[in-house]
Order: sequence, then C-alpha cells, then structure tokens
Amino acid sequence: MDTVFKFDPEILIGSDTLSMAGTIASRHGSRIMLAADHNLDAHSVNRLKDILEDSGLETIVFDGIEEESSVEMAENIVELSCAAHCDAIIGFGGSKTQIISRMAAIMAPLRITSFELLDGRNCQNKFLPLLAIPTEGMSVFSLTKYFIMTDPRTRMIKCAVSPENLYTAVIVDTSLFKFLTLNNAAAFVLEGFLYAAEAYCSSKANFFSDTILERSLNYYAKLLRSPPSPGFSGELFAQANFLCAIGSCASSPGIGAAISAAVNARSPAARPLCSAALLPHIAEYLASARPEKMARIASYLSNVKAASTAEAAASAAENIRKTMTALNVPQDLESYNISLDRITTAAEAARRLDFAANSPWPAAEEEIFKILKDII
Repeated sequence: MDTVFKFDPEILIGSDTLSMAGTIASRHGSRIMLAADHNLDAHSVNRLKDILEDSGLETIVFDGIEEESSVEMAENIVELSCAAHCDAIIGFGGSKTQIISRMAAIMAPLRITSFELLDGRNCQNKFLPLLAIPTEGMSVFSLTKYFIMTDPRTRMIKCAVSPENLYTAVIVDTSLFKFLTLNNAAAFVLEGFLYAAEAYCSSKANFFSDTILERSLNYYAKLLRSPPSPGFSGELFAQANFLCAIGSCASSPGIGAAISAAVNARSPAARPLCSAALLPHIAEYLASARPEKMARIASYLSNVKAASTAEAAASAAENIRKTMTALNVPQDLESYNISLDRITTAAEAARRLDFAANSPWPAAEEEIFKILKDII
C-alpha cells in the first residue's frame, strides 16, 4: 500500500509556548479575532490578548463559548470578525471552542450560516487562517481533513470537510492543562487511549501510523500506570495526544470516537466519560479483529505474559477495566439516567459516518445496540 502523508500546520508543544502566539498570528495581518472559552480564567485570556497586542495586533475578543454552546455561536464570531475586518481567527479553549472557531474560520469569507455548513456547503476555496490553542490537548480530528460537530436541530453529529491549509499553527501550552489536576483527568487519558487504539487497529492503518500510534499508546499507558494524584504529567499527555492526532490523520479515527460524540450530543455525560465507558467494550471487538495489535497494546498495560496472542489480546479489555477501577473512573453512564431510545438513533447515525467504516470490525447495528445497553 502506498502511503502519502503531508504534515502541514506548525505545531508547538511545551510549557509557555503561548508566548509565540503573537509572532505566528502577525504573519496573517494586523487584526485578530480571539474566540475564547468562557470557562478559561481571565488571567489566561488577558495574557494572550497582551501577547497579541505586544506584537502590534489589534485583538477583538469573544469569550462566550461554553461546553453547552450550540455550534450556531460560530455565526456570532463570523459577524464580529467580518465587521472588524479580521485577518485570522484564534480558537483558545477546549473541544467545543475548537469546533466553533474552526467552523467560523470556514464560514467567514462566504458569510454562510452554520446550518449551511452542516448541510454540506462546499467551502474549500476561501477561509480565514486559524490558529488553534487547545487547552485540553489536540483532538483526534485536529489534523484530519474532516471534523465532527453536533447539529442543534436534531442533536445528531455530522461530519464537515476542512479546507486544505486551514490551520496556520497549533500551539499546545502544557501550563494551560488545568484539567489534569481534576478528578476527571484519567477520563481524558482513557479517551486518548481509545482514539489511539482505534486508529492503530483501523483498516486504513499503515507502517507510518503504526509507528506513531505505538508510541502514543505507550505514553498513554505510562500515564495510566502512574499515580493519579496530584495529577498526570502535562508534557507526557501532550506528547501522547499529539502523536495520536498525527497517527489518526495518517490512519483513521474509529467507530468509538463517533459513538462517544453521539452519546455526548444527546446526554449530559461529558465526552471523555463517554469514551472511557466505551473503551473496554471497543477493545473486546478489536481483540477479535486485530489480535496481534491488541496483544501489543495489552503489553503496554501489563507485564503479565499470556499463553497465546489471542489470550494476550483478550486481556487488554480486562486490564483496562482494572485500570479504570484503580483510577475511580466509572465504567458505565448509569448515574446520568440516559434514555436508551434517545441514544440508539444518534449512535446509529454516527455509525454511518464515512470514517466509521474504517473500523476493522463490521460494527453491526445489534453490536452497537449491545454496547449502548452495557454502558447506559
């Protein structure tokens, strides 16, 4: 199989890399739209604003994005950026902020609505350069040519195509990873482990993605083996996250990523907790489809030698469950009282997304339904 991989956006990872934001943003003009997460502390937002202004950039700040915000908020950012004749957009915050700022960067030049983008409007020719500063690490879709978002009309997830060269850079400042000191830090690590495992076992995997994702999985496993208090290593998490994003771009995200987003879209359960609950179940199916690879993954989690490759692969799910128990991460979402009827339709729609077809197991309707019953 031929492998063609172009690594384009500039990536900066490390503590205080935020200081480079002004230098990078100034390459695209003098007016910057800063779309910030409302939950960020004021000091971080003001610090970034000062960095930009010290570089001679006029900065317009929109800090109203919350985790519950609808993607329609991208239209507010478009309106402000167009009125101020902004030359680029910076997305500063968690996953929802990154999705909304990505949409705004695509929508702004054509002044289209979020619904037009959701409905498949072709926006490949024009966009505003986008600088991403994620405060929860890079998404599995950070470097792919597509990304997922929730349609507010149906609460279903949809996939949108990203223009080439949309991102001018991604700055991952590990000093901003406040969530790594919280109780749900382990869920973020388990979510990354799910994404990396699926891309590693994907039908689109190749020698390049395998090499990158093996290192990513090793890093995630190291984090999971370390004590959960006072917090995980931000540097190691960022490295694992970054390698997962590259490997997923060279390979493909999996059905678990789609289902997790679908459950999150229709329930109050946070996405990392959805992903963590799905992980051992997805691992069981991957063990049957890709026993050699899952045996290697199992070796990252435990030093216990299995009698055969099949037994080693099967042990991965059990090791994950033991790890979740040790880290006090819920293995189901029962406490949220989620309606199975409401989730099943959304998960089935997620199963039909193009990238989900790259799963190495068929992922039939009855299998997805069984997984949902087990976690809900």
